[in-house]
Amino acid sequence: MPLEPVMSLPELKAHLSLTVDQDEDDALLQAKLDGAQTLIERMLGFGLVTRFETEDAVPADLREAILQLAAWWYENREAVMEPGAPLPFGVADIINANRDWTF
Repeated sequence: MPLEPVMSLPELKAHLSLTVDQDEDDALLQAKLDGAQTLIERMLGFGLVTRFETEDAVPADLREAILQLAAWWYENREAVMEPGAPLPFGVADIINANRDWTF
């Protein structure tokens, strides 16, 4: 199933304080954005648009987590962490707060 994006490239660029005309990294930024949403959905155990029905209905904290993770990956492209290291500050807390903990 294709990814139903929650956040847009212009939103990520604004988060990173990039201007819309700075387009040399657009493909890389989009890959980071898609990867961040995919990881968060896997950690939550559900698709965001599937659960909340539209991208606009996705809670603000989950939208922020996608932006934070994508931005962190973009700004830290080198192998700066050990495998299994924690997610950037706040992202894991946001994911845990939105998990469905029923079994």
